[in-house]
Amino acid sequence: MRADASVRAQAAEDFSRARGKAVLSQIQHFLNADKDKLLSFNDVKEILRPKNQTYQGMRQVPVKLIVGSEGRYRDFNKYFLPRADHLRNRWERVDQASIKNINLPAIQLYEIGGVYFVRDGNHRVSVARSQGVDYIDAEVTSLSSSVTIKPGMTADELKAALIAGEKETFYEKTDYGNLTGDFDLNFTTPGCYDVIYNHILVHKYYLNQNREDEIPFSEALVSWYRNVYSPIIRIIKDEWLLLKFPGSSPSDLYVWIVKHWDFLKRNFGVDSLSGAAKDFSNKYGRSKGLLGAIASLAGRIRDRFSFLPGKDR
Repeated sequence: MRADASVRAQAAEDFSRARGKAVLSQIQHFLNADKDKLLSFNDVKEILRPKNQTYQGMRQVPVKLIVGSEGRYRDFNKYFLPRADHLRNRWERVDQASIKNINLPAIQLYEIGGVYFVRDGNHRVSVARSQGVDYIDAEVTSLSSSVTIKPGMTADELKAALIAGEKETFYEKTDYGNLTGDFDLNFTTPGCYDVIYNHILVHKYYLNQNREDEIPFSEALVSWYRNVYSPIIRIIKDEWLLLKFPGSSPSDLYVWIVKHWDFLKRNFGVDSLSGAAKDFSNKYGRSKGLLGAIASLAGRIRDRFSFLPGKDR
């Protein structure tokens, strides 16, 4: 009985110590709370969009590489320290089993980008990390990823790394920088470089109409850049539209202008950029000034050229 009481007391002390560290970490990161958060597996999947997964079976996993959780990411901080007192009972039971050297079932993990996310066994990971355990037995399922995730990364940093990788791939694949002299095609959302690539292909299609010899992709890219992209970017800057969309880049606005207009034309018969601008403003506009700025932009684009993707020539 005395031994059991001693184990319970030790576990209670261990939890209190872990909670104290969690509170201290929260205070240290109060100016940037994301730095203290455990990554959400579902958020990471939404960012990386893995195409397949593979069951890897049992293995020993470095505890320091477990950086997130599927369902309990709000209960623990990025060091897997408990963030709430209601976790005490279960946490202490796991700790007591560890103190008594009782073998617990292996945890279940997802692996993606070189790090791991807990599917089942969050409290066991928390206790192991608090005790300084280096490795833990786990049943692992791996998901594909083109991005390497570093321990300590926030979701925003992960998204920025993904976008940077997409930019590097796009520039290498198309020779965009050397052909245009523009190395500032930047986006705040993953997937936009594929959108740009498709815009260039559509522009190439229109340029090749009524021609016997097909122009190369590089020539279509330069034509698209000079006659479609650059005029829109110039107008965006002239009209100070970035002030209406904080945190966005000029390239973001270009993608919206073309994509939203094309969507409305295909689905609702809206046949002008000004109509697309009005629709966007009515749904998402913050002020009357937004409508005026977007409508003015749409009108000037319409007047300057009429061969955007989907436009009759």
